[in-house]
Formats: sequence, structure tokens, C-alpha cells
Amino acid sequence: MGAGAVALLAAGLAGAAGVAVLLWRRRRLRPPSSPATGAPAGRPRPIGELLRATSGRLTGQLDAALKRGVRPLDAILAEVEEALVAADVGTATATMLLRQVRSRLGQRADAAAIRAALAAEMEVLLAAEPPPEPTARPWVILVTGVNGVGKTTTVGKLAALHSAAGRRVLIVAADTFRAAAAEQLAVWAERTGADLVRHAAGASPSAVIFDGMRAAVARSRDVVLVDTAGRLHTRENLMEELGKVRRIIAREVVGAPHETLLVLDATTGQNALNQARAFGEIVRPTGVVLTKLDGTARGGVVLAVRQQLGVPVRYLGVGEGPHDLRAFDAREFVEALLAPAPREADGAALQNRR
Repeated sequence: MGAGAVALLAAGLAGAAGVAVLLWRRRRLRPPSSPATGAPAGRPRPIGELLRATSGRLTGQLDAALKRGVRPLDAILAEVEEALVAADVGTATATMLLRQVRSRLGQRADAAAIRAALAAEMEVLLAAEPPPEPTARPWVILVTGVNGVGKTTTVGKLAALHSAAGRRVLIVAADTFRAAAAEQLAVWAERTGADLVRHAAGASPSAVIFDGMRAAVARSRDVVLVDTAGRLHTRENLMEELGKVRRIIAREVVGAPHETLLVLDATTGQNALNQARAFGEIVRPTGVVLTKLDGTARGGVVLAVRQQLGVPVRYLGVGEGPHDLRAFDAREFVEALLAPAPREADGAALQNRR
């Protein structure tokens, strides 16, 4: 083979390699598909579809309780309470809700009135102001929670949300105990156009926080998202480390952290409340992010979290894509939770067509 042919072949191989690298890079940066449907992440699914596992179980049991003929109100409400507990609303929260339902009903015991009263009390319980808009620069959001609840993914989704609103975002990868967390955040930072401050695995989280706050001020970032460690050897270590993190943030940025979001995994049901109580003593959360809501029949834990912690649910995590973080809407959630079972809805639609 002549020298010219060799040069041509080498150029072709180099070009092919360049295309391969470009294609790999494009695949890597492409928004992920929803794990449940495979649909592009930019197409949010209706909340009713996401809550289908919970609402199907709950409304099925509610319907059974409310359609079992004429009975005393106490007997009906006892079965309604069982349905709520089965959906992981929790005994204490279910009892409180039904006490309010009874007060609202008076002597009425028909199914429609009971369902309407229950929906109204749920909405009252869950009602909260929307997540606050940033009013300071930088606006610092501290994100906490145990490992495995979707905390780091939530930080990435928050970066996407604030970037889409035109804000300049900086992510601080302070979970240095889990090397994969920083790598995951690097991908999210590249995808969303955010800055990233990280240190080597095993570095002091406090040092990363310090550098992150200084960088945010120096670069005039609008929003800072701080990912924190979710697993330390003892509770004392956790308290000490998170307390130190808060002190450094407050020292470097006046009034910060402006939000402290506690991430909980809905699939763990009532165990999520135990995590929330432990973290609540340390970090004083201003809001809760409930993740993995699309893959569980335990969505009723949203009500228990709100009633027992007194902290509003700010967001629902419903998938792995950048758009799969929903601002919580109490009315939308309750309507989806108590939606008619699919067979009823289909029958009603058929009747309307006739």
C-alpha cells in the first residue's frame, strides 16, 4: 500500500473515531427516558397515572366500604380507616382525618358525602404555599436524606428546574463518602449547564462546602444546591457533620441555607417517617421531597409526612429524567389519589357515549 493510501486510511480512521466520540457524547448527554414507560423525560406524565398503584388500591377498598348497603356511619368509617392505613396513611393520620370527616358530615352517611368530606379534609391537611422563589443571591438549598432515597438525583433535577427558569446554578458535591455521587452530579452539571464544585473522594465535606460557598459568591451564582452525605457511621457523626455544614454555609452566606429539603423514599412507607424524625432534629427541614412515588402503592405516606412532621411537601419525584420533579399541588394530588377506579371511569365514559 502506498504512502498516500496509508495517509488516507489513517485520516478515515481518525474521522470515524471522532464521530464515535461525538456520538458517545451525544448519547451520554441525551435526557434519560422514564424508567416506567420509556417515554422521553421531557413529556411529564399525568399525576393520576403516576399515582395509579396507590389510588387503585385505595379507591378499590373505599368503594367496597361505601357500597356495602345501608349501615351505621361508625361501621363505614371503620372500613374507610382500614383502607387509609393500607395505603400507608398511617393509623394516627387516618384517625385524625376521619375525626374531621365525622365532624364535617354530621348525620349524613351516603357514599358521595363521605368521599367528598374525605377529599376536602385531605386537601386541608396537605395545603401549603408553593416552593419559595429565590430572593437572595446566592440562594442556598441544602439537600439531605439517607443514601438510596434519590437525594443526588433530586439535586440534579433541581438544577434542571432552576436552570430552565434562567438562573445560574452551582452544585456542591459534599457527599464525599460516596464517590459515585460526585460522578453523577458531574453528568447533571454538564446536562443542565451548572457549575460544579467537588473534591476527591473521602475529602472533608466541610472543605467542599467552604469552597462551594466562596465560588458561588465569587461567580455571582443565583442558586447553590448542596448535596450532603447520607450515611455516616453513627448518629453522633451525622449530627456533628450536618451541624458543621450548616454553620459553614451560614458563615459564608448571610441568611443561608434559605431552604433545607429532606428527601424521603415513598416506597419505604412509614419507615420514611422514622428517617424524617431523625433528620428533622438535626437539619430543621423547610420542606420534603418525596421520591419514587410512581413505583409504589404507598403514596398515602404523603399525608402522614405532612401531618406528623408539620413540614410541607414541596416536590414529588416521579422518575429519573430532568423533568420528573413536580412541584406539589394539594388539590391535584388528592384528586388523583381518590380518582375512580379504572373500571368505573371506563364504564362512565361508555355510558356517556351512549
